[in-house]
Amino acid sequence: MKRIAVIGAGSWGTALAIIASRKGHEVRLWSRNSEVVQGINRDHVNPRYLREAQVPASVEACADLGGTLDAAELVILAAPSHATRELLANMQTALRAEMIIVSATKGLEIETGKRISQIVAEVLPPEIAAPFVCLSGPSFAHEVAANHPTAVVAASNDREAALTVQSELSTETLRIYVNDDVVGTELGGSVKNVMAIAAGMVHGLGFGANSIAALITRGLAEMTRLAVHEGAKLETMMGLAGLGDLVLTSTGSLSRNRFVGEELGKGHSLADIVAGMNEVAEGVKTTMAVKTFANRSGVNMPITEEVYAVLYAGKPASEAARDLMTRPLREERN
Repeated sequence: MKRIAVIGAGSWGTALAIIASRKGHEVRLWSRNSEVVQGINRDHVNPRYLREAQVPASVEACADLGGTLDAAELVILAAPSHATRELLANMQTALRAEMIIVSATKGLEIETGKRISQIVAEVLPPEIAAPFVCLSGPSFAHEVAANHPTAVVAASNDREAALTVQSELSTETLRIYVNDDVVGTELGGSVKNVMAIAAGMVHGLGFGANSIAALITRGLAEMTRLAVHEGAKLETMMGLAGLGDLVLTSTGSLSRNRFVGEELGKGHSLADIVAGMNEVAEGVKTTMAVKTFANRSGVNMPITEEVYAVLYAGKPASEAARDLMTRPLREERN
């Protein structure tokens, strides 16, 4: 049995807390929302996120970061990417080098385009530089909590840390593979959200399966170009953290990013769409970060450019689709 702290009680954090508890671990789940904390501790239900899932009585919800982290052996970061740096800074005094930090966050820092592992390395001083593991792959929280068979990846430069996460969180319905490609796993989990918004736009515009297949395929090429440029392995992008997550998020009805794209394709404004959502669609902010990242790296990412133009420059989705289709013709592998 391990003591596990889950930081962030959104849908994914709640699902991971449920999974860890089912494995017999001692689990504390942190939320800054008092309604969420009270609802989980009193009714064993998260009243705001993943409301259909029963949270085991052994999961203790906490509003105090220090108390949540006390004696924890695995620390799972499940808050939105834009909140990660501030959270880590607030957690510093309670972190220890013998802990394993597990990132379950799929996104990049908006201002810098940095990955979560890079933020962790920057914020934490050398004396508490705990092993880092990225947990990513095709996984809707609702289905994981409902015990639908799911496969994800635990990526780390520290093999023992990755194997620990694999053994401690794998269940009969959640299968965790390991790899040593943190860069590819993090970028796959982040950039696929941008492509999912694009896929949603295609659907919202009324286009069919041909268009979705083309978008996913060219989206994968775009993701791969950026990731490999940054040192990722090609096989990672063809696996669960790349292609697998891209297909799920671009086609699944539970995808928040795809939903945003659909509504944009139908002509609704981003402000109205976001105002009506209960949870963050990481791709909205990640698009800005990926564009910054790609421009800095000199990587050609036309789908990202068009999604950015629709999100932040008021470009109609129909014009974005037309401009992608009328780009100069080229070799497929470019």
